[in-house]
Amino acid sequence: MLLYQLIQLLLNDPVQFLLAIVVLIFPLLISITVHEWAHGFVAYKFGDITPQVQGRLSFNPFSHLDPVGTLMLFIVGIGWAKPVQINPSNIGSKPKLLLVAFAGPFSNFVLAVLFILIFYLMLISFGTQPFTNGNGIFALTMLLLGFIIRINFALGLFNLLPIPPLDGSNIVANMLPDKLANAYMSLSPFGFPVLLLLLISGGLRYIFNFAMELQKTILVFIDSILFNVL
Repeated sequence: MLLYQLIQLLLNDPVQFLLAIVVLIFPLLISITVHEWAHGFVAYKFGDITPQVQGRLSFNPFSHLDPVGTLMLFIVGIGWAKPVQINPSNIGSKPKLLLVAFAGPFSNFVLAVLFILIFYLMLISFGTQPFTNGNGIFALTMLLLGFIIRINFALGLFNLLPIPPLDGSNIVANMLPDKLANAYMSLSPFGFPVLLLLLISGGLRYIFNFAMELQKTILVFIDSILFNVL
């Protein structure tokens, strides 16, 4: 697990440990902050001022952090923030509520693609020469970009799982008739144990592997429509 790797790094190489913490914290804070802001922003645009009143229309990470979710970030590499509270009666229709639920994962996919574009432009501008010449700042920048890309894809995919309280469960619930939706959401108390089992068992590796494949595929696609040099 990630926590074990961090402890080993701390014991064996404190400098690399500090570098790893920087590489972890910066992308994770960006990802979860934008994710939760997107939920609140779409709800606000649909007429619900609850996120604004509760201070969730903010890019301040501390407005969104959840203690347990943040701890899981450092144990297994992925977690969650405080869910944005909304008032469904202010939003009205199920399609709008579905869009509010989808806004978070969608924002992560958008972020990932934007950072892939930045990664690609840096790669074709500088090539791999800064790596071979020992340019630590360039290497760290590319490392950060790569991790931001993967964590955003992974966070978006993770939140699309139809397990309460993840966004995927709200998306599914708003696609179902009321009776079925209520029956489905009544399973919410079992959601956290299922997620915990998934996190501890290593099931997340499939999500991260898929995230890496998405990164490669989109990078190749961007190259094919721009400079075709890779």
